Amino acid sequence: MIQKSAAFTSTSPDETAQLAIRLGANLRAGDTLLLEGEIGAGKSHFARALIQSLLPEPEDVPSPTFTIVQVYDLHDCELWHADLYRLGGPDQVIELGLLDAFDGAICLIEWPDRLDDLRPSEALTIRLDDPEKTDRREICFTWSKSRWTDCVAEAVA
Repeated sequence: MIQKSAAFTSTSPDETAQLAIRLGANLRAGDTLLLEGEIGAGKSHFARALIQSLLPEPEDVPSPTFTIVQVYDLHDCELWHADLYRLGGPDQVIELGLLDAFDGAICLIEWPDRLDDLRPSEALTIRLDDPEKTDRREICFTWSKSRWTDCVAEAVA
């Protein structure tokens, strides 16, 4: 498969949130976003904005750092937000039920390196970097599934 990429520079937390909202508008059941980046890079901020934009009723969206997975009911499917930072390996991913969620839910996965060989090949990878330790974020999208091309183009426009 040919891998494609696109880059976006966000100059503020609000701009990062707006990018997440635009991307979220095109998500559907079976889509997986893999959020990469160091601690403090903005993965949870991005995920929170996206999730809140899709919820039928406003609600608090906590980071799943300690719960590992938070599940939200959307109009037409579930949304799973997982933070795999504390997991020891892919065996624990299976125990969480994430493999089934990849097929029927929208999944946002922080720390996807913990998936190892369970990483969905058709996922959209989003890497957030904070090289200057400011509100500026370098955001890089990579994908191989053709569906993501239009979704990313609309989000970064």
